[in-house]
Amino acid sequence: MAEAKKPSKKKGGNNVYKTYKIEGDKLVRSRKTCPKCGAGVFLAEHKDRVTCGRCHYTEFMGKKKA
Repeated sequence: MAEAKKPSKKKGGNNVYKTYKIEGDKLVRSRKTCPKCGAGVFLAEHKDRVTCGRCHYTEFMGKKKA
């Protein structure tokens, strides 16, 4: 019999710790939350917009005028 293949582990792990900061005794959220989904879902920051990966809510950032 052939040996069973082992499932590969995903690299990167859980990056939830990057969305919070500790200031003194308080836990502060470092990203905006989605207004549709609520307080547990953060918006991803892109070059020209912020988006929600769950409901696809998008806010576009204004262009800077020189």
